[in-house]
Amino acid sequence: MIAPNRASQLPDDQRIVITGIGLTAPNGNDWTSFRQSLLEKRSGVQPYEIRYFGETLAGICDFDTKRYQSKKDVRRGTRAGSVGVYVANEAIAHSGLDWENVDKSRVGIYVGVTEHGNVETENEIYVIKGFDYDTSCWSHHHNPRTVANNPAGEISLNLGVTGPHYTIGAACAAGNAGLIQGAQMLRLNECDIAIAGGTSESIHTFGIFASFNSQNALATHEDPTKASRPFDVDRNGIVVAEGGCLYTLERLSDAKARGAEIYGELVGYAINTDATDFVLPNPERQAQCVEMALKRAGLDAEQIDIVSTHATGTSSGDAQECKALRSVFGNCSTVRFNNTKSYIGHAMGAAGALELAGNLSSFRDRVVHPTINVDKLDPDCDLNGLVINEPQEVAQVDYVLNNSFGMLGINSVVIIGRV
Repeated sequence: MIAPNRASQLPDDQRIVITGIGLTAPNGNDWTSFRQSLLEKRSGVQPYEIRYFGETLAGICDFDTKRYQSKKDVRRGTRAGSVGVYVANEAIAHSGLDWENVDKSRVGIYVGVTEHGNVETENEIYVIKGFDYDTSCWSHHHNPRTVANNPAGEISLNLGVTGPHYTIGAACAAGNAGLIQGAQMLRLNECDIAIAGGTSESIHTFGIFASFNSQNALATHEDPTKASRPFDVDRNGIVVAEGGCLYTLERLSDAKARGAEIYGELVGYAINTDATDFVLPNPERQAQCVEMALKRAGLDAEQIDIVSTHATGTSSGDAQECKALRSVFGNCSTVRFNNTKSYIGHAMGAAGALELAGNLSSFRDRVVHPTINVDKLDPDCDLNGLVINEPQEVAQVDYVLNNSFGMLGINSVVIIGRV
């Protein structure tokens, strides 16, 4: 029997559940293969070369862009759009919805992003450079490619959705923010189905690599699969990754009515802001965000079974997050902590959504996937219950807490319960 939470006391038409999961990650193009990679400790980081910056490392996806799009659609759109279209279609297929008979005006699309438009702008400047910067050579696709509601707009075009669509700019907390927005819109009866989560095309802009490198925050390692190493004493930065994960969200009443399989319930969430620094996390504010989510869920810290950490592999960021988590969970003997970026790198706006997906299977198999690449644990990152290098079986998993934060001090937390 699952420990009671506040959401379970609501009527079924106010309870929000996950009925479909669609994703692409550097080590898997669907929920099953992604989970298998995590349990088998299979990294998706590989060598990568990008214009101007040169050789580096990245988490690269290899999904079939033509599975749900024509060649023309791919060419005129964006990489983030292609990622979004792929994972949205996968989420719908996984949900078992009778999509042909769904009222598309009652579907909402809420896509978290870190940034959008840099890739296309860099590419177009590169092209007109070859024409002596003659702007008559500028692509007429530029505006729809770079507006803030792309890739959500590309998804709506592909699926024929006429309900609300927009992106949520929340830095690297965006995957959680997309889920939260979808849940809120369902509760407000603004839609009946929400396609929500996050996407990222970050590896296709040289600027992000150059910027992290200028901060001395870009990971290097002779073995690409060991470059992303959160919590390790020798970690030296972020591995930039692309990817996407969108969920089909529904009200519990609707999911029950159609006999849908349910993968979890959103029982708590919170978003707050540090308001202290452009990039350095504030552990006090992070802890407050976690506590707000627990309070909204009506749960105590010791009732959480798995905490999915955000840790990116930077020396200060990992230590600050661990400080925040110790302040909340320090006296909890049964909580387990893990990390997914050690496998795929940092997928920016998609990170939180992907990391949550990696842990949802634990409700069923009761296995906690490990953080890999921890050869020597940094004492500042020593969390009681940190699962490192090998999967760990547990007696039961009722609640997963997903922690994400990003630049400009934004923090987000979602708590998913077993149903």
